[in-house]
Amino acid sequence: MHKSQLAGFIIDCQTDDIRAAVEFWGQALGYQIKADTDPGDSRYVELDTGADDLVIEVQKVDHQSRVHLDIESDDIEAEVLRLEKLGARRIGTVKTWCVMEAPTGQRFCVVRPQRAAFADRANSWDNE
Repeated sequence: MHKSQLAGFIIDCQTDDIRAAVEFWGQALGYQIKADTDPGDSRYVELDTGADDLVIEVQKVDHQSRVHLDIESDDIEAEVLRLEKLGARRIGTVKTWCVMEAPTGQRFCVVRPQRAAFADRANSWDNE
C-alpha cells in the first residue's frame, strides 16, 4: 500500500529574471516568498503558503510558460505505476521526481511528500 495526494501547483516561467516572476506571483496570490529561499539564486522558489496548505512554487524553465501540478507520494514508483494503469505515461526523471503526461496531454510530476499532514490526509492505494 502507498499514499498520494495533490501537493500543489508549480508556475513554470520561461524567464531570465526569476526574482521578478516570483515577486509578481507572490503579490498576485497574496503570499510572501518562503524565508529559506533566495529568488535570485535558484530555479525553484516557493511561496509561503503554510505547512498544511497546497505548495505553490515558481520555477524557472526553458520551455513555454505554463502551470503544472504535483502529486506527492510516499512511494513514487508505486504511484507512477498506478497512474500508468490509468493511462498516464512516464516522460522522465528529474532529481527525485518523475515527470508524467496525462492521457489528455497535461504534464505533471510525482514528488516526495511535501506537506506536514501528508500521512494523515493522503489517499491510500493498494499496490497491485
